[in-house]
Amino acid sequence: MAEIVLVSTSRYRQALLKRLGLEFRCVEPRIREEDWKAGTWNHRELAEHLAIAKAESILDTEPDATLIGSDQVVSFDGALLGKPGTAENAIDQLSALAGKAHSLITSVAVIHAGQTYIYTDTTNMVMRPLTTEEIARYVAVDQPIDCAGSYKLEEHGITLFEQIETADHSAITGLPLIALTTQLRKLGYSIP
Repeated sequence: MAEIVLVSTSRYRQALLKRLGLEFRCVEPRIREEDWKAGTWNHRELAEHLAIAKAESILDTEPDATLIGSDQVVSFDGALLGKPGTAENAIDQLSALAGKAHSLITSVAVIHAGQTYIYTDTTNMVMRPLTTEEIARYVAVDQPIDCAGSYKLEEHGITLFEQIETADHSAITGLPLIALTTQLRKLGYSIP
């Protein structure tokens, strides 16, 4: 079987892929996400284009590998929410999201033997109304400064939500494992 390469430096995606019990290695994508975000795509198209671009970015050095690229965007009131970078920005993002709905769009691209497979999960999320104190307390506990939307559902962030609708819960953390498992099995990988 071809070697699996996760084209990502995300520790969250690495942890998710490890759950499948497959051998893989990680390579940093060779793209500038900011350049892609300046395009005119809708949010779903952006996530898909970025997932494919990440995988394709190392195709010249890894032509025989099975390449996995993934991207995730938070869509709220027509705008994209990125990674906050600071606790203050995280508090601002959560204050805007509190009591409202938003979408978490996660795409995964698999490139194998010249073929590209793409899957996109759209998770609809409704956050609870939250006080400034609750938001500050949450940010201090989880420190979600490296997460778009400023929450970590796999940790205490689950307490911020009233409702979550998704086809693949693992997509929320950054890599839709149900769809990825389906595709890798079609390619001949033994899982589990």
